[in-house]
Amino acid sequence: MRYKHTNLVASDWRKLAHFYQAVFKCEPVPPQRNLSGRWLDDGTGLVGAVIQGIHLRLPGGGANGPTLEIFQYRHSEPRPPPHANRKGFGHIAFEVEEVAAVLLAVITHGGGTMGQVSTHRVDGVGLLTFVYVNDPEGNIIELQHWV
Repeated sequence: MRYKHTNLVASDWRKLAHFYQAVFKCEPVPPQRNLSGRWLDDGTGLVGAVIQGIHLRLPGGGANGPTLEIFQYRHSEPRPPPHANRKGFGHIAFEVEEVAAVLLAVITHGGGTMGQVSTHRVDGVGLLTFVYVNDPEGNIIELQHWV
């Protein structure tokens, strides 16, 4: 068994994929997806599902590492604003060399901030510098650096 991918449902899959490629150096894994049909309806539990999108290889996992699957449904449901303490999946995290530099890149490429850069020594682990940010569609991302 191995971990395969995390899915983000986007309003604009191309724009969101560009963000993750530009900021986090994720690499496209062809082909782009254009999916529909009874098999998709059966598997998703939706009627008339139509999906477009792409998989992006996450950094650090190698050629067969997990991907970030960015899909856009023809019809999607609205969601409430993101909060770090909302039940369910909370965030994805990237370990980065310079939290402040990546934070600036997030903002430059259309993302936003949730908190401020914070540093804390975690006993037995090390010194953590981190901040929560949002991608352009509001998904929460943790930027972290350990020393």
